[in-house]
Amino acid sequence: MAQQALAGVKVAILADDGFEQVELTEPRKALDDAGARTSVVSPRDQLIKGWNVKEWGDTVAVDIPLAQARPDDFDALLLPGGVINPDSLRMQPAAVAFVKAFFDAGKPVAAICHGPWTVIEAGAAKGRKIASWPSLKTDLTNAGAEWVDQEVVVDGNLVTSRKPDDIPAFNRAIGEQFARVRR
Repeated sequence: MAQQALAGVKVAILADDGFEQVELTEPRKALDDAGARTSVVSPRDQLIKGWNVKEWGDTVAVDIPLAQARPDDFDALLLPGGVINPDSLRMQPAAVAFVKAFFDAGKPVAAICHGPWTVIEAGAAKGRKIASWPSLKTDLTNAGAEWVDQEVVVDGNLVTSRKPDDIPAFNRAIGEQFARVRR
């Protein structure tokens, strides 16, 4: 992403314990480096703990507790994966409502790995082409989406990717998609 290409763009990163560490930290760094203002939004109040491949990883500070977050205060949404994180979020009505509000407003949303579970729960998967971790194929198909095994897919305002190896392509696509809110 070009430096300052996203100046002034406010991005919510919705996450809970068990987010795949690089799927939050690497896109966040790319967004911040491009001038976006990122905020970690979480059902937790202070810290969330990442998952680093096969074990617990680092903690990340929560910028805004979900109970205080307003979708209207943000231009775009990032949904990192990991198995634990999106599984927890999709079971929390406030998290699902937060995600749904971005889709209802036509704002850009990016989800990687297991992140599309929350997209499904928000009722926003039907009729879309979505990439994800392969184990979500049946869930996405049952939700009316077309699952694809591609490193990155852009379908309208939704950007999706499969796994950590796809992060460079994912970051490029979210940079392009999120820059559209400035136009």
